Amino acid sequence: MKKIAIALLFSLTCTFLAQAQDGKFRFGMQTSPTFSWLSTDNKNINGNGPNLGFKLGLIGEYDIAENYSFTGGLNFAFNHGGTLKYNNGGTFWPSVTSDTLPDGVNLKYNLQYVEIPMGMKMRTNEFGLFRFYAELPIFTLGFVSKSTGAIKAAGDANREKENIRDEVKGFTVSWGFGVGTEYDLSSTTKLVGGLAFQKAFVDLTENSGKIGGTTTDDSKANMSAIALRIGVIF
Repeated sequence: MKKIAIALLFSLTCTFLAQAQDGKFRFGMQTSPTFSWLSTDNKNINGNGPNLGFKLGLIGEYDIAENYSFTGGLNFAFNHGGTLKYNNGGTFWPSVTSDTLPDGVNLKYNLQYVEIPMGMKMRTNEFGLFRFYAELPIFTLGFVSKSTGAIKAAGDANREKENIRDEVKGFTVSWGFGVGTEYDLSSTTKLVGGLAFQKAFVDLTENSGKIGGTTTDDSKANMSAIALRIGVIF
């Protein structure tokens, strides 16, 4: 996965730089502190704590009309996920432990993704050195590059930094939107700041465990995230 990510990064960078010569394409970089959490469709399995993480990545924008652009890029997302609390115990994460975990057990997911976002960006006219923008929709393909987890329960079932690759799906798709502002540092360089929201509509978990040791866990867990976007576009 790391080799694939490096190859994608190199290829995307070369493509951005080549197309930037026509004046319609802009290239940039971003870093984004993130706040992510999990939720499920089962009332007995609830989100019980967020993860604080961040993203590093490339930004690409291609103008299709005045104040309208296609956007894309490549992100590396770190420490995404969150914690799920199971009101009813069971044999969860069988690739990690064969123990029957007690009622109220917390399973924490710490995930890293390689992301490919795509969307449409709309801008206002200039207000002095500022312009405001909205991105809607944003669709993001995500590939898990690393997955670890922790079990927090009463007794001696606690575990930290376990490999949970077999307990999560390796691919996700999410939708979202963003708003923010651009500030002209020069005629060709812009400072970008804003907020972006994304929500996955693919189940995060493999559901390999059993509730109460007998009933298959068929719940659907989704991840949501808010990012504070800080970047520079050339």
